[in-house]
Amino acid sequence: MFRHVRDLQFEAKPDGPDAAFARRLQEVLGGRWGEMTVANQYLFQGWNCRLPGKYRDLLLDVGTEEMGHVEMIVTMITRLLDSAPLSLSEGIADNPIAGAVYAGSNPAHFIHAGGGALPVDANGVPWSGAFITASGNLLADFQLNVTAEAQGRLQIARLFQMTDDPGVKQLLRFLLARDAVHQNMWLAAIEQLKEDGLEEMPVPEAFGDSGECADNPRAYAPEPVLPAGDPRLYGTSPDRWDDTVT
Repeated sequence: MFRHVRDLQFEAKPDGPDAAFARRLQEVLGGRWGEMTVANQYLFQGWNCRLPGKYRDLLLDVGTEEMGHVEMIVTMITRLLDSAPLSLSEGIADNPIAGAVYAGSNPAHFIHAGGGALPVDANGVPWSGAFITASGNLLADFQLNVTAEAQGRLQIARLFQMTDDPGVKQLLRFLLARDAVHQNMWLAAIEQLKEDGLEEMPVPEAFGDSGECADNPRAYAPEPVLPAGDPRLYGTSPDRWDDTVT
């Protein structure tokens, strides 16, 4: 169960509207490695966790914090869209900068959301639950979580270079710091799993019938000979090959 606290974990306000950057910021909200992905990924991993205690608590705690980050980014996107020009006639003709911002905006922000954020990436592609992974194996999931934080942190760092707005930069600095903390948490959790004797590399370590112990792999089967394909598929077929041609 969640308890909603009205206060944001961190608040930063932009100096003014910037619909073009609001569109770019959508990537770290609804993109493949955005906050919607990691929040849901950690929560599902936690809900699926069969071990009561610290690992489940860690997943659910971090997932809940990430939901707070979703709200913070949504709030910033909405503020960046506030008072943004809705048409070329709103003084843009005499203001090249405002014209560029208008040209780079996402019309769906205004048409679909009435000047608010959307569960989409920077190109307007809807967020998908297919982005999340909750395998039930904690070592596999924690390793993916390290990657997710690295990709999210990388994208936020790139966005940081794309704006001159001090308020936006404050928010991005905060998110970069928290992503670093989370990444270190997952790295520590991986080592704790090993110390607790729960999981080892490779994953799953307990699978004993895989025949993976050969250090010098060799061929165990002859060269495969496949039948000619359906001619209607126009593949390059062996029935067109003349072995005598040089």
